Amino acid sequence: MRELSVFADESGDSSHQSKYYLLTLVFHDQGNAIMPQIEKHEQTLKDASLPDVPFHLSPLMNGHGDFENMGLETRKQLLVRFFTFVKLAPIKYKTFLYKKSETPPEKLMNKMKQDIINFLFENIEFFQQYDIVKLYYDQGQKLITANLTAAMDYVITKNATEFKDGNPAYYRLAQAADLLCGFELIATKFEASSQTVTDEIFFINKGSFKKNYLRKVREKLLA
Repeated sequence: MRELSVFADESGDSSHQSKYYLLTLVFHDQGNAIMPQIEKHEQTLKDASLPDVPFHLSPLMNGHGDFENMGLETRKQLLVRFFTFVKLAPIKYKTFLYKKSETPPEKLMNKMKQDIINFLFENIEFFQQYDIVKLYYDQGQKLITANLTAAMDYVITKNATEFKDGNPAYYRLAQAADLLCGFELIATKFEASSQTVTDEIFFINKGSFKKNYLRKVREKLLA
């Protein structure tokens, strides 16, 4: 039986507090071994005497949480190494981006659900390869969980979809979803010339970010 794992991560909120809302889905065919890449990544951290903490892009860049006592260069090295892992991992992804100015918060969840359904139908041949689809999500926002499960149940059929807890502390691919979601947000900010000082400290400018990071991860897009 072929199994597909789907890891989800979001950026922003469904209220008026942020300009954008993003949902990223990472897809992994469980028939494609991921452990060699994970083990290689963990070994590179050991070889460089870097801490192995759950990857979370925003706290890493801002020096919060697990990254609070780490210097800038250490955090940059952690980003580069995890980016390399994501780049080499046998995964695909899709990001749904919403501008609050175009999609009012009260309409956001319904639009997202329909967009996910449309995406699943557009790629139905891809998803029909699998006997089981396992959805991993940390349930941080109940509406996201409801939208994901409803859309997948509707398109793939309920018997093919399982729901699993996707705490990023335990799943490298949930952490990959976090990085990809964060990169798509940074790309959006660079396009709108609304990048932060922190964005520029890590990525310099739009051209550098596209060349060194964005183009490489977008090779993994599931159109």
